[in-house]
Amino acid sequence: MTLAPCPRVWHHSIMTDRAFLNVDSSLTGRRWVGPLPEERRLAEAMAQITALPPALCQILAQRGVAPENAAAFLAPALRDLMPNPLTLRDMDKAAARFLGAIAARQRIAIFADYDVDGGASAALLLTYLRAQGLPATLYIPDRIDEGYGPNEAAMAQLGAGHDLIICVDCGTLSHGPIAAAGCDVIVLDHHLSIETLPPALAVVNPNRMDESGDLAYLCAAGVVFLLLVEANRQLRAQGGAVPDLMGFLDLVALATVADVAPLIGLNRAFVRQGLKVMARRDRVGLRALADIARMDAAPTAYALGFVLGPRINAGGRIGQADLGARLLATDSESEAAALAERLDVLNTERRDIEAAVRAEALAQAEARGLDAPLVWAAGDGWHPGVVGIVAARLKEAARRPAVVIGFDGDIGKGSARSISGVDLGAAVQRLASEGLLIKGGGHKMAAGLTVARPQLSAAMERLSELLARQGSGAGEANDLRIDALLAPSAASPELVAQIDDAGPFGASAPAPRFAFADMAVSARPMGEGHLRLSFGDGQGPKLEAVLFGAFQTPMGDALLAGGAGRFHLAGRIEVNMWGGRSRVQLRLEDAARA
Repeated sequence: MTLAPCPRVWHHSIMTDRAFLNVDSSLTGRRWVGPLPEERRLAEAMAQITALPPALCQILAQRGVAPENAAAFLAPALRDLMPNPLTLRDMDKAAARFLGAIAARQRIAIFADYDVDGGASAALLLTYLRAQGLPATLYIPDRIDEGYGPNEAAMAQLGAGHDLIICVDCGTLSHGPIAAAGCDVIVLDHHLSIETLPPALAVVNPNRMDESGDLAYLCAAGVVFLLLVEANRQLRAQGGAVPDLMGFLDLVALATVADVAPLIGLNRAFVRQGLKVMARRDRVGLRALADIARMDAAPTAYALGFVLGPRINAGGRIGQADLGARLLATDSESEAAALAERLDVLNTERRDIEAAVRAEALAQAEARGLDAPLVWAAGDGWHPGVVGIVAARLKEAARRPAVVIGFDGDIGKGSARSISGVDLGAAVQRLASEGLLIKGGGHKMAAGLTVARPQLSAAMERLSELLARQGSGAGEANDLRIDALLAPSAASPELVAQIDDAGPFGASAPAPRFAFADMAVSARPMGEGHLRLSFGDGQGPKLEAVLFGAFQTPMGDALLAGGAGRFHLAGRIEVNMWGGRSRVQLRLEDAARA
């Protein structure tokens, strides 16, 4: 990697109890918080040792990267991070049974969850089995009629016609349904377990209570990929032909981002490599979906989470549950085109349903207050397919864990979304064990629950108490974290490229946010309620910025008025391609009067 000269970065001396740039209340009402003193010291030492840009060093320091590990972090090699799959309990039994079924040409059924992780996990197995010349049955339960995970009727039906059932992204808590299968069952999952495992032949789950927890951050697709790695190893040792698993990483990357798994360690390498694979456009289904979504640039983690992911999820939310998995697994151009079009239509319908529920839920949550350890809302008739998305919106608005529940009669089904550092799944599972929920479970960042109406208030009060013990609500909800201070002349395309090497950004690895201090700003409308800005410090070229949804907001009005005033600006820098030229622009998130 060629290192660019160190750009000029302004250092701002602050105490931990002082707001960054003394911004206690910005134009959006937020307090700015800068790097901790120890992070600044580590960043300064790293810049001296590595010659990397100080802004990049600040990001690495906040990720806990030591100076001697900076180069490896910026160019992670999957082979260096890949664990031995056999370190996961039951992996040996799962791989042996899986390969035995292939060798004996047995009948295999795949029972998957209806979200992106479940669909991608199923597609991984279907693609692998197709390469071995063995078809398999795909079964994904209906969200409304069957609910999450295996049920006894479906498992008994599958067991009667198959020799092996593989449950992906579900099954860890499905004791009764797995017992009802009447055939061998393998569980490949990542959801939290209890002490007693279901009576499956193998339960491969990094979140088993008897696991080390070293790989607890993997999504189900990551677990499935490790099974396929072990299968390939054994087949290769036997002299057999094996698929190229590097080409499967587009599915692993998609599932990892869409399931909000932390982009750390092995996950980060999965997503980096998977984005490269996806850019080749080899997978028929993803190519069709990208085209219908009008993705005209190389895929990014943002595109996986907010462009492709919601469309794949739309089938499971409000349409036919297996559409997403079928799209990801198909090798037919015509089928892919038809499925992508159907999912795109369903996603539009989903947005309309979501908007109505979101408005009601937000009003209800605001009435309760958004500064509690838990933000929650519940309503009659709210579609169970959108409560998870609405919970995510509440979480973003309040910067608190959020729960949204839709009631049908006296039974409510809800989804919960968490913030970094708060294990929501464990708290929900504890509520279920205490009898306040009919059932509940999940993982750190997301969970599902079923609650009886008479227990609703007590359950939410208890959940708030459990989350408060983990620190939820302790910080200021309106804090805006600033990673570093830049001068406009430092924001170059080279710096953006180097910062991208610290990515991809997402859960547990947020995209860095920079501040520009004491800027002269000029703003003009650019249509659809957005603003285009130009700003500078008078010591070099000006920088462009864009502020979306700015009209009739305090920040937009203040920046448009401008005048002789000067502003501190905060946002994320990116490269904007226009007219064959690449220019850095600031995606503005906040501003304050200087």
